[in-house]
Amino acid sequence: MTDTADLTATTALAAISADLTEACLDRIASREETIRAFAWLDPAQARRAAAAAGQGPLAGIPIGVKDVIDTADLPAQYGSPAWAGHRPRADAACVAAARAAGAVVIGKTVTTEFATRHPGPTANPANVKHTPGGSSSGSAAGVAAGFFPIAFGTQTAGSIIRPAAYCGVTGFKPTYGTLHRAGMKVMSESLDTIGVMARSVADCALAMAAMTGGDYGAPDTRAPRPPRLALVMGPSADQAAPETLALMERVAEACRRAGATVTPLALPDVFAAAYAAHPTVMNAESAEALGWEMAHARALLSPVLRERMEWGHAQGAAALAAGRAAFAAARAAFPAAIEGFDAVLTPAAPGEAPEGLGWTGDPAFNTLWTLLHGPCVTVPAGVGPNGLPLGAQVAGRIGDDAAVLGWAAWVRAALG
Repeated sequence: MTDTADLTATTALAAISADLTEACLDRIASREETIRAFAWLDPAQARRAAAAAGQGPLAGIPIGVKDVIDTADLPAQYGSPAWAGHRPRADAACVAAARAAGAVVIGKTVTTEFATRHPGPTANPANVKHTPGGSSSGSAAGVAAGFFPIAFGTQTAGSIIRPAAYCGVTGFKPTYGTLHRAGMKVMSESLDTIGVMARSVADCALAMAAMTGGDYGAPDTRAPRPPRLALVMGPSADQAAPETLALMERVAEACRRAGATVTPLALPDVFAAAYAAHPTVMNAESAEALGWEMAHARALLSPVLRERMEWGHAQGAAALAAGRAAFAAARAAFPAAIEGFDAVLTPAAPGEAPEGLGWTGDPAFNTLWTLLHGPCVTVPAGVGPNGLPLGAQVAGRIGDDAAVLGWAAWVRAALG
């Protein structure tokens, strides 16, 4: 028997990949019956993928793939019976990039219907009587439950940040367009963004750098100085639950004690106008995206999705153009609005995860940061009155992804 110290690098990596995948499959076997994070899981396929995993910065790391993102070796059913059994011929661009970096696709994770409305069966690992959030339900729950250390999510309103906060993990929505959407079931052309979830900010940075070749910094490295943070409650401030108001006070005070300046900031009216336009743009563009399904598979769509698509279609071209213009105006105004600040500190969700699995929660504290197209991160920030996780969100300017990740890690450290 070869001593472990004498293994070649390739043999060692293969052994690590197999062991880690097997450990994740063991955890899945023990908890999946109650968590239900997977839309498709084939343990034999996962083991084959681990055995064939290449070298690279993600060598042997299991990754969950949200089921609105195509995989060549597993079904992609988009959370809808209209696409039951669908088998793509190719990986989505982001999946191909993950595999090229050595990642092991362990399974497809539950999404709400077309990443929009009707929820799937996934439960929150912190309390299975509560939602994990959506639409990236299975990805957030799976990372929290230890089913995989990294997962893909997508965000149109709050579908990465909110479920990550609800499940007590880290979620990262990068600058719009960073991960190519080829092979994703795109709904809103102006909003849909692919990102990642993990158990730490550093893991999110690792995954993004591995898949894009970009520089996402070293978030765990001590920053040369404390940040200058703008505390923004935004146009949805009145929707913050008491636990979120208390959370933001606690987070702001912890950051100040660690040396940061934290200054409350009210954004100009142009941001409230963009926030108000979000439902029109999201639903009008989604109605365009689901043109075939509405015409040929209408009976297989949920009533709530049909109603929203009909409403979106009825808004008309002029309203859609006006909404897009409101988005563009807010994006143009954002750098000046936060001049002098390194990043924005803001809630990740209105409060704890709601009870029940029929509603995935409100994206009120996410839509503005999504439409602004800049990066945003949520980090675990304690628990609420019912013992469920809470998250704090850090957001920034377009292209400031590495800096925002670094400041998010700083905030997480300041919280202790």
